[in-house]
Amino acid sequence: MKSKANIKGHPLHPILVTFPIAFFTGTLIFDVLGFIYDPGFSQTALYLEIGGLVAAVAAAIPGLIDYIFTVPPNSTGKKRATKHGLTNVTMLLFFGAALFYRLSADAPASFIIIGLETVGEILLFFAGWMGGTLVYRNQIGVDPRYANAGKWKEEYLTATKGEVEINNLDDLKTNQMKLIHVTGKRIVIAKTENGLCSLQ
Repeated sequence: MKSKANIKGHPLHPILVTFPIAFFTGTLIFDVLGFIYDPGFSQTALYLEIGGLVAAVAAAIPGLIDYIFTVPPNSTGKKRATKHGLTNVTMLLFFGAALFYRLSADAPASFIIIGLETVGEILLFFAGWMGGTLVYRNQIGVDPRYANAGKWKEEYLTATKGEVEINNLDDLKTNQMKLIHVTGKRIVIAKTENGLCSLQ
């Protein structure tokens, strides 16, 4: 399902999440180095943590757009996307708490900061795992087209007495799909080598 937040077909959310992942992972690494070797590393961790929070908010905007407009409602993808989003929010709270404590305490204890960031990093891992599953299993943000399949088709129809007539299916090429919007529901019609099939 093609992302609604994209630039020339390239979904923005998977591109932007690489920044908070790198920044938050670097934050934990540099805080550990600051605790073990040189406190100066912790200053770098501070900047990385701020950058991670800013980057995470930037990545969340197209992610929210895809959650609302791309992920099919009442689907396993929607449930997984909800868990993905909530896990990320919780992760941000832990890194945000570490930053707040770092800046507000007179003599912040390194083990508290590292502890909060470790929990945040674990949550980041699980959120990333679910995000990858959304892309590869649920095909969220993916525009799966074969070279000869043509472009994704889309049509809005109105049901009459609970039934809807779908025309022009002969125009579909092999491995091409068509998204049908019917009174708040979405149905995907795909043409395979063995014939037509529908996904809801």
